[in-house]
Amino acid sequence: MDEFAGVLRAWRERVSPAEVGLPAGPGRRTAGLRREELSALAGISVDYIVRLEQGRAKNPSPQLLRALAVALRLTDQERDHLYRVAGAAPPPPGVVPRHIGPGVQRIVDRLGDVPLAVFSAAHDILLWNPLWAAVNGDPSALVGDDRNLVWRHFTAGHDGTDFDEQHEEEFASDLAADLRAAVGRYPRDDELARLVARLRSVSPEFERRWAEARVAEHRASRKTVTRTPVGPITVDCDVLSTPGGDLRIVVYTAAPGTEDAAKLALLGVTGLQTIGTPGR
Repeated sequence: MDEFAGVLRAWRERVSPAEVGLPAGPGRRTAGLRREELSALAGISVDYIVRLEQGRAKNPSPQLLRALAVALRLTDQERDHLYRVAGAAPPPPGVVPRHIGPGVQRIVDRLGDVPLAVFSAAHDILLWNPLWAAVNGDPSALVGDDRNLVWRHFTAGHDGTDFDEQHEEEFASDLAADLRAAVGRYPRDDELARLVARLRSVSPEFERRWAEARVAEHRASRKTVTRTPVGPITVDCDVLSTPGGDLRIVVYTAAPGTEDAAKLALLGVTGLQTIGTPGR
């Protein structure tokens, strides 16, 4: 068995179903994930996982390796090893980090009572919990640039989300300034450079803000999400940075005892039964 096949199987078998929110169930021959469970988590066919573990599938794509690394909750070092033994180059320095390590995964798992999502430094949504999807719409329905917060804000507006005048201005200005800061930190990221070029060409508002050459980080805002199954909810939106990985953990909260807090709690029960327009 080659090294890639060996580590893939070993890492699959060390992840317990409970770690990824799955029931253990009776009659399991392994304490770890079954192949069909890894298939569902990574969005890869069971047949392809079997072929990878048997050494019959060669040269998996970087996108597939990224999905496996997240599903298996690999550390940065383990992810890089997975890439190398698969014959692929690990993400180089100067490129926006998009790997979600086990620590951030556990934060998302534990904080199920508040809407929470994880974004890259370029504001691509990478991971979210069910309550985030219930409030904003399911991000899994989004593809390509539509998974990027800055792109959606400046090209599609924020229909379904209301800001007061002050926070709307701050939010748009901070997004452009935060993206400029990311360009400075990650000069070798072609995907980020392409995003900025497209934004500048299609959005006069983004181009105007880009020309201001402001550099900052978006940290907080207040907004009202208007299209939830339980009606409008006003939330405080706080952005937390992860050390080392340069990810943004975005958390919505409402003051305890308020009608908005009660709506969030109700939405946590109703969940994804009815989904509105994907939010931001």
